Amino acid sequence: MIRVVFMGSADLSATMLERLTRERDTVQVVGCVTQPDKPAGRSKKLRPCACKAFVDAVGIPCLTPERVNTPESLAQIAAWLPDVIVVVAYGQFLSRRLLDIPTLGCINIHLSLLPRYRGASPIHAALLHGDKVTGATAMLMDEGMDSGPILDEVETPIYEDDTLESLHDRLADLGGDLLARILPQWAYFKVRATPQDPAQVSMAYKIRKTDGLLHWTDPTALSLRKLRAYTPWPSCFTYMPQGAREAGKMLKILAARAEPVTIEQERVAPGTVLAADKAGVVVRTADGALRLLRVQPEGGKPMDVAAWLCGRALAPGDRFVTPPAPAAKPPAAFSRG
Repeated sequence: MIRVVFMGSADLSATMLERLTRERDTVQVVGCVTQPDKPAGRSKKLRPCACKAFVDAVGIPCLTPERVNTPESLAQIAAWLPDVIVVVAYGQFLSRRLLDIPTLGCINIHLSLLPRYRGASPIHAALLHGDKVTGATAMLMDEGMDSGPILDEVETPIYEDDTLESLHDRLADLGGDLLARILPQWAYFKVRATPQDPAQVSMAYKIRKTDGLLHWTDPTALSLRKLRAYTPWPSCFTYMPQGAREAGKMLKILAARAEPVTIEQERVAPGTVLAADKAGVVVRTADGALRLLRVQPEGGKPMDVAAWLCGRALAPGDRFVTPPAPAAKPPAAFSRG
C-alpha cells in the first residue's frame, strides 16, 4: 500500500484527489495539505477550498498552513509517514526539506506537455496560442518551477469549440487517470524519470485581469483565441464608445464570432461599430470584424446582445475605446525561458 500525502487547493486538485481515493487496493491517502479557508461572496464568510471540503467529507486528516515550509508544518507532514507526496495546483513553493520528506519523492501533475508551458496558466496559454494538442504531465519535483524530470505524459486534442472550462475539466480527468496509473509504476520501479529538454522550455505566467482587454488592432483570430482562453476569468472586455450613454464603462464580451467585411469597411478604423442590431454588434478588427453575440455590461448580468441593445443608442460609426496598456510586465501567458 502506497502512503500518499496530497497537496492541492484548486478545483482540479479536488478532482484528482477524488480519483486517487478510488485506488483503494494500492493507495492510501493519509493526509491532505491545502490552503486556509478564504472569504467568499458578498458576505465574506470563510469557505474551504474544494480539496478541504472533500477531505472533510470523507474523513482524511487535513493541514491548512499559511506557510507550508515552517518547522511545525514539516513535522506534521513527516508524522504522516508518506511514501510519496502528490502536488496538484497547491499554490506554494516546496522547500528542499519538504521535498526530502517522502521516501519516493514528490510527484506533480501539471496540465501541459512539459517542458512547454511551465508555470501558473498552462491551459490559458495553450488556448491563447492556438495549439492543436495539449495534455497532462506527471513530473518528479525539484526546487525549480515545473522543471523536474518527467515520469509520463498523456495527450488530448484541443477542439475548435474548446473553452477554458471544457479543456480544464477534460485535463483534470486525464490528469487524475495519469496520477492513478503512474503512482504504482513509480513506487515499484517500473518507470524512469526523464530530464526535460531545456531548449524546449516555455513559460505560462500568472494571468492578470488586464490581460482580458481586447485590442481592436489585433487580428480577429487572436481576439477569438483570447475569448476561449479568458472566459470565464479574467474575461475579455472593452470600453464603451465616447458619446454613448455609458461612455467609458467596461463591457465584457462573453461570445463572438468572426465576420467578413466589405471593401468599403476595410477603410474603417479598428474598434468602429459596423452594425448594431438584434443579430449582434459588428466591430472592426485589424483584418476583419467580430460579431458580438453575448455581453455583460458593467454592474449588470450576462445577456444576449439583442437584450443589451434595448435602450442603448449604439450606432454604426461609434468606436469602442482601448485605453493605454498598463506598465510592462512579463507576458501573462507565454514567454521563452
